[in-house]
Amino acid sequence: MHIPQSDTSCLEILSYREACEKSTSDSYDRERWLYVPDFYTEYRYVLGTKGEHPVICVGINPSTAEPDNLDPTLKSVSRIADTNGYDSWLMFNVYAQRATRPDDMDPVRNEQLHRENMEAFRALLERAASCGGRPVVWAAWGAIIEKRAWLTDCVRDMRKAAEEYGADWVCAGNCSKRGHPHHPLYLRKDERFHPFDIGGYLA
Repeated sequence: MHIPQSDTSCLEILSYREACEKSTSDSYDRERWLYVPDFYTEYRYVLGTKGEHPVICVGINPSTAEPDNLDPTLKSVSRIADTNGYDSWLMFNVYAQRATRPDDMDPVRNEQLHRENMEAFRALLERAASCGGRPVVWAAWGAIIEKRAWLTDCVRDMRKAAEEYGADWVCAGNCSKRGHPHHPLYLRKDERFHPFDIGGYLA
């Protein structure tokens, strides 16, 4: 279980670019995995597998997962991505702070962390677009988004970035009564993607 040692405002945070440039770990197969930062710390911008046909999955915040040590949520993400014909997946989160319990997230958004997280999101969109076709963004944050009022504003920024790349939004399973897309952990492994109206959701 990962419990934040402090609010992220107390941390020295690497920019997404710095975190990519510092990547030197040999503890995992770099040809298979994308992991930024590539060491365990209080935040994570991205964890995923490399391929020619990726889906970008968006949760709320990362927990303990690392390359070759996936948590139950990411094992489910991997299975559902495979079911839907994707050869790889890129796990992104609305907020980059690691916390096994979302209640332990920063009470106030760290603007630096959010800004760098958005840089990571644009990098994933560009990576997906470079594979041909339109990037596909899988909304998968569940009702956890209600834990902090500012999380929806983060998604609004993500929507703007996704529009720049012509991305398609999808979800898996039925949305909640309040319209939230289903969290991957509670989905069948053969669940199919269907379009998600991100504009209607944010409205």
